[in-house]
Amino acid sequence: MRDHALRPATVLPPPLIYAVALIGAWWLDAHLALPLDFVPAAAYLGLGSIVLGLAGFAWALSAIWGNRTTVNPYKAASSLVTSGPFRYSRNPIYVSDWLIYAGVTLLMQSLWPLLFLPLVWALMRYFVIAHEEAHLETKFGAEYRAYMARVRRWI
Repeated sequence: MRDHALRPATVLPPPLIYAVALIGAWWLDAHLALPLDFVPAAAYLGLGSIVLGLAGFAWALSAIWGNRTTVNPYKAASSLVTSGPFRYSRNPIYVSDWLIYAGVTLLMQSLWPLLFLPLVWALMRYFVIAHEEAHLETKFGAEYRAYMARVRRWI
């Protein structure tokens, strides 16, 4: 077992998980369309979701950089960030990623990305988040456990 105090043992880069799911959905939709045509104004909702996701991502980056730590899931955290969006979610970047994913799904107007959601969630939960949490708990101990007790993982 890897020493989580050194750095998270993240298995898969988070952007790759979302990108592969969306590219796979796009490819499948081109060959076997499953239209998402029951959502009125899908383009507006999709763009709104993407903008909201990008804004959340920028807010989270600002909090991380303001605490002089890293956003890189393969590097050790130098401080525990509990300010900004981290007051409401332990994973605001991943919440933002979900909003962007949902927005792209609406723009694609395809059910394929929705069908990939359980797989994306499982990969993120067990191959990324679990390793990040183990690293933070090892590095920050009781302080991180107290943070986990008062702030939900998602929202």
